Amino acid sequence: MTIIVTGGAGFIGSNFIYYELEKYPEDRIVCLDKLTYAGNLATLEDAMKNPQFRFVKGDIADKDFVEKLFEEEHPDIVVNFAAESHVDRSIEDPGIFLQTNIIGTQVLMDACRKYGITRYHQVSTDEVYGDLPLDRPDLFFTEETPIHTSSPYSSSKAGADLLVLAYYRTYGLPVTITRCSNNYGPYQFPEKLIPLMISRALAEQSLPVYGKGENVRDWLYVRDHCIAVDLVMRKGRVGEVYNIGGHNEKTNLEVVKIILKQLNKPESLITYVTDRPGHDMRYAIDPTKIYKELGWLPETKFEDGIRKTIDWYLSHESWWQNIISGEYRNYFEKMYVEKDRA
Repeated sequence: MTIIVTGGAGFIGSNFIYYELEKYPEDRIVCLDKLTYAGNLATLEDAMKNPQFRFVKGDIADKDFVEKLFEEEHPDIVVNFAAESHVDRSIEDPGIFLQTNIIGTQVLMDACRKYGITRYHQVSTDEVYGDLPLDRPDLFFTEETPIHTSSPYSSSKAGADLLVLAYYRTYGLPVTITRCSNNYGPYQFPEKLIPLMISRALAEQSLPVYGKGENVRDWLYVRDHCIAVDLVMRKGRVGEVYNIGGHNEKTNLEVVKIILKQLNKPESLITYVTDRPGHDMRYAIDPTKIYKELGWLPETKFEDGIRKTIDWYLSHESWWQNIISGEYRNYFEKMYVEKDRA
């Protein structure tokens, strides 16, 4: 089977590629990634040694390019991880998010209709549901929770989800959607909370925390997410949405303090900064549906996952230091362009 994984040079997509190559060595994995600021080809260095893997640089919103790739590869499954995903950046420049997250999704699905696939899987986010009040710990997002977005990012993801479901109802395209809580683990871009705090703590720099750090997130170790996506794309019911949650709710401040303790750094490094506009207070997922239908539950407790994550960043310092310095942007040039010139 041939699977096209878009956004595979990013955090979750790359972890998914490694999971698929390990579990299904007979399958062919084609990664399509534009290599924007959050895409890092160095992340896929080990995958590129595998003869069952191919990397293609391109834009999911480029219709001609996408159709040419489909003609070449004849994919059986398409898994769309490709997305602009940073809320702060969406507030600064919403247009990029609409182009990639909505138009890109439409282009992919049109190619799926034209060339035929057995499954199109859309990787979404729990942020499409808005937020939950801090004083109601009994409330959780279910698949029936109304969409109520707070940022241009979550609005673009919600728009894409609605488009995916419309393609199922209108054209009969075999689709599934997963909406996941906050991920953490290896290869996460250093602007995100956990790797940002790890890198800054190691450098003895201040750790900026929005507001009072009271915002609650449901944390999920990235490998657990990859297992869930694999189950849904292979065995999930067509036309259905599945929530994926970690049952690991923590305030941002709790997470930062856990990181500092693990690294033996003082809490005096914490600084509180002005909260961002429309900052959701609490996310919490009810994953009952995916458990009942597919038997999935998260395997990794936060205490174990955060320790493994910190250990990974400590042993892969050159990976994230290259990102912070900007050197990672030259990797594609070195790997492909300069070799072609030679």
